Amino acid sequence: MFKNLLDFWKGKDFLTNVLGEFENMLKDAQVMFGSVCKKLLENEDMPGLEDKIYEVDKNINLIEKDIRKRIIEHLSIQPSVDISMSLLLMSVVKDAERLGDYAKNLFEVSRLKKGPLDKGTYVKMFDAIDKTIMKMFDDTKKAFIESDEEAAKSIWQTERGIVKRCDGILEELAKSNLGTNEAVTFTLMARYFKRTAAHLTNIATSVILPISELDFFDEKRRSEDV
Repeated sequence: MFKNLLDFWKGKDFLTNVLGEFENMLKDAQVMFGSVCKKLLENEDMPGLEDKIYEVDKNINLIEKDIRKRIIEHLSIQPSVDISMSLLLMSVVKDAERLGDYAKNLFEVSRLKKGPLDKGTYVKMFDAIDKTIMKMFDDTKKAFIESDEEAAKSIWQTERGIVKRCDGILEELAKSNLGTNEAVTFTLMARYFKRTAAHLTNIATSVILPISELDFFDEKRRSEDV
């Protein structure tokens, strides 16, 4: 259905403009996520990072509002013709906006931690989740913009692994003897990594799930695992 909708709208200024803005939201969120991970994991001193993070997050929010405004204006002209695609876009732009929020949350974690993270402990617990998520950003853009169903399914599988890993990290932390500050830092990181992966997957799976099931891929996944 998604591919049929894209084909139907191909070449229309409305779709071209909205997809361009949406892609910019994903790019901005990826820049935020990558910059914050460098600060958290490499303890890099990045002058002006805080201002940059909040500025980019604000820009993402403005793009979301602009896309919603465009959609509403478009539906006021053609209320019945393009409603399916409009509803889909409304859903995924909210996911993109949340990506910015979680990157901002990760930055706030970097201000809570006392001193550099123990890199050995991080690698043992998280392996390379941050790098996996960075790749998910690229794959999600491809899946959505190009209506690539195989890429969407691959992201879905990747997210399953991240969820299991992050849930395992929380269990491990609950039993660990780590200091309070480090344990809280790792707990929040696991939470925000998991949510970032989930919102990327929401966007990607919009090309393979019916509109009625958007944001509910996890329930669908559990039913398939039974």
